Parts: sequence; structure tokens; C-alpha cells
Amino acid sequence: MNRSVPYPALQAAPAASPWEGYGYGFLGVLVFSLTLPMTRVAVTELPPLLVGLGRALLAAVPALALLWLTRSRRPARAEWPGVILAALGIVVGWPLASSLAMQTVASSHGAVFNGLLPLSTAVFAAWRSGERPSPAFWAWAAVGALLVAAFALREGHGALSIGDFWLLLAVLLGGLGYAEGARAARTLGGWRTICWALVISAPVLAAPVGWMAAQQPGWPRADVVAACAYLAFGSMFLGFFAWYRGLAAGGIARVGQIQLLQPFLTVLAAALFFDEAVDPGTYLFAAAVIVVIAGGRRAIIGVKK
Repeated sequence: MNRSVPYPALQAAPAASPWEGYGYGFLGVLVFSLTLPMTRVAVTELPPLLVGLGRALLAAVPALALLWLTRSRRPARAEWPGVILAALGIVVGWPLASSLAMQTVASSHGAVFNGLLPLSTAVFAAWRSGERPSPAFWAWAAVGALLVAAFALREGHGALSIGDFWLLLAVLLGGLGYAEGARAARTLGGWRTICWALVISAPVLAAPVGWMAAQQPGWPRADVVAACAYLAFGSMFLGFFAWYRGLAAGGIARVGQIQLLQPFLTVLAAALFFDEAVDPGTYLFAAAVIVVIAGGRRAIIGVKK
């Protein structure tokens, strides 16, 4: 065999329009924007460890079924590191850390920390995926991060709680998972990447989730069940189909900037559907973030050959 010819399954898909990446990325962000409010509902009656880990175990069921029905191939050797790190970051790490945070902070407060995810994703993409964002991109990303940090401090009256530190950990783990999952998705495909990440996590999660579920005194309220269902099948499963496709099509660092909108979509959802107050200042921050996203989109991003 000629080793200079790449294995066909590892060849990247044909280049897509950047707008395809933005479109799928925005769809994923819309799904993710309800994650923290739904988590907040779930942890009012269930332990955060059960919520954070149980959602991944539930999502592994349709993931395994989809892989089996489509006769999907297993990840190749070069793709396994991305799948494993995606599982560590977004299947286990981010859900667990954010569920612990939602015990002590409101979803509207915690949502602003998610604005740091694009910067976190870009850092891991530059380190692990060969992307080399331009200085202009880093400048726009830094401005976005500062805006989000200022918003967080404004909402918290200049103070940080233990929940804020859990959220910062969630941002780091989420950035790792997004970047690594998108790197694998370039050749494996977005939906296969999240499905395999869920499937390989299931054997590790089954015992602790089963034990915690058995300790519950009774069946939770209907709204808690609905919140857990959304977290498992929306946030943990279907949302990543669109998100990873967007990152793979349009570039991890650039499309990742769209996630700067997520905190404000989450705050808006919290106000409309979860009775949390939103003041006019939030909308001013939202307008500023949209300007940052527009600037980041125009920044030239070079990819290491």
C-alpha cells in the first residue's frame, strides 16, 4: 500500500460556504441557549451530579441507535483523540460543572460566562487544530470576552461566587470539547462525532447514574422531567448535530464567535419563559456583542498547512 495516499475516510469534505457554517452554528446556539435555564429547573429537585451525568447517559441511547441504523463506521485512529476529548469536555465536563454552578447562581447570571466560550474554543483550536487566527480576530475576541466579563460583574455587583468558578471551569472544558469535536468532525462528520462521544461515555456513566437515580425518593415533577428530556435530547444530542457541522464548515474559531450571542439569547429566554428579570442594560450589551461578532467574521483567519 502506498502510505503517501491518505485513507479515503479521513479525507475532509469539500469546502462549504462560510454562510453554511454560520447558519448551522446559529441553529446550534439557539438550542444551547435554553440549557442553563433548563438545568436550573432540573437541579431544583434533582442532585446536580445526576442532572449533569444523567443527561449524557440518556442521550447515548438515541446516539447508539443512530450509529447502528446507519451502519456508521468507527472513528479512525487519528480521529479517536478528538472524540475522546470531546467526550471529556462536552459530554461530562461542561454539563457537570454547569449543573453544580446552577445550584448557587441564576441562569441569567451564569449565561454571561458562556460568552467566554468562543475565546476558549479559539485558544484550543489554535493549540490543537492548526488554526491560526489573525491578530484582528484575537482583538475582536478579547473585546467580546471583556464585554461578557463586564456584564457578569455588573450583574453580580462586582462579586464572584463559587458558582462563578464552576462556570469558568465549564467554559474551559466546553472550549476543549468544542474544538476537539470540531477537529474530528472534519473527517468523521458532526453527528457521528457527538454520537461516538456519547456512546463511549455511557459505560463509565451507567453505574454512578444508576446508583444516584435509585437513591431518589420518588418521581420528579413534570417540569423537571421535561427539563431533563430537553437537556438530554436537545442540548446533549440534536444541538451538536448543527453545532459541529457549523464549526467544521466555517472554521472553529470564526464560527465559534457566534456563541457570543448565547448569553443574551439565554437571558432573553429566561425572561420570557422562566420569569427572570432582564433590564435595558442587557440589550445594550447584546448590541455591542453583535458588533464584535461582525468584526470577528471579517477578520482573516489563516489555517496552518
